[in-house]
Amino acid sequence: MSRRILADTRPLQNLYFRRLWSANIITVIGAQLTIVAVPAQIYADTGSSAYVGLSGVFGLVPLVVFGLWGGALADTFDRRRILMVTTVGLIVTSAAFWAQAAAGVGNVWLLLGIFAVQQAFFAVNQPTRTAVLPRILPLEQLPAANSLNMTVMQAGAIAGPLVGGALIPFLGFSTLYAVDAVFLFATLWAVISLPPLPPEHAEGERPTAGFRSVVDGLVYLKGHPVLLMSFVVDLIAMIFGMPRALFPQIAHESFGGPTDGGIAFALLFIAIPLGAVVGGVLSGWVSHVQRQGQAVVLCILVWGASVAVAGGVLIFADGAMLPVLPIVVFALMVGGAADMASAAFRQTMLQSAANDDVRGRLQGVFIVVVAGGPRIADVTHGATAAVAGTAATVAGGGVLVVVLTVVAALAVPVFWRYRVSLKGPDDVKVVE
Repeated sequence: MSRRILADTRPLQNLYFRRLWSANIITVIGAQLTIVAVPAQIYADTGSSAYVGLSGVFGLVPLVVFGLWGGALADTFDRRRILMVTTVGLIVTSAAFWAQAAAGVGNVWLLLGIFAVQQAFFAVNQPTRTAVLPRILPLEQLPAANSLNMTVMQAGAIAGPLVGGALIPFLGFSTLYAVDAVFLFATLWAVISLPPLPPEHAEGERPTAGFRSVVDGLVYLKGHPVLLMSFVVDLIAMIFGMPRALFPQIAHESFGGPTDGGIAFALLFIAIPLGAVVGGVLSGWVSHVQRQGQAVVLCILVWGASVAVAGGVLIFADGAMLPVLPIVVFALMVGGAADMASAAFRQTMLQSAANDDVRGRLQGVFIVVVAGGPRIADVTHGATAAVAGTAATVAGGGVLVVVLTVVAALAVPVFWRYRVSLKGPDDVKVVE
């Protein structure tokens, strides 16, 4: 019974995956320290939130451009070599962060430039890293492997900001950057230990990594509606259902918190990743789900319903504080758990249903969608809340997620019918 409830750890029996996953535990902590330190240093150097906001642009643009191009690289060259080069690049940029902070340069454009270069290396590294999994693991273990990876990432998203925020006043920015650089050597060691992983191409093909290759990957999606819909439903869930941009205002107006943070803000901020971590710990069931299309749709419906409940409670609470905050936080945690499962299944679809020679490019699109959707949500939620208020925006967004997901599932029934037949580690058949 516990194997169907607690996380499926079979992928950790694989030496290569175990090394990558174990190293990721260490490096995620360092990465989160940098994520906290960069905007904090920008504000400390400039005293301007406008410059802090620029970090979003300097981060998103290279993430989109190099995410797509990095996927093409992963489908052209040996993926182990790409991971080695990009991991070294991440180490060098972390060292550059340390050097500018230790020297007290105080130049915001230098800081933003280093950040952009770091995000470019990250954008190439991530789709390549994910495209490696089907080459080192049986397909039946991919849902469990993705759940394990996402659990670590979400745990880091909780612990990193809390630890980083507390340590900055005592250790300073340079020390946090140095920790990130040192921790990345764990990932470099895990990557070096991988076997050669050239992409599998059809006989006679001459792969390239140019713009045409990126376009070919997008065209591939057009002919595979299941894979295309995995991106569409995620965009629906994130654009309409991710209310994080409203958390400061909700914490202040609905729960009486200060304008610069407070307990209510912290609880709202960590609710979704905390729910994802709990969902990851209790993710043993994901390895036994064959109808993955239905699972994705149902998970997104739970996500949308949870957000709608959180917004509905805020609407009808009329300022009542004590019983409301726990309900809202719990609803967001349920949504976070559902989103974690949805992401694990969608990632598995891309890894198992796509040909190996396009996996890198599809993972590049995945990175762009995952990064871009919430940022679009920040803009749309902020604009809508200015007119309709925060509670109505949150509730309405959740309802739209439910409605639009149902419409999408009805419009493309092949996605709802998508399933995998898992008869054993050596007999995995993808069925549409």
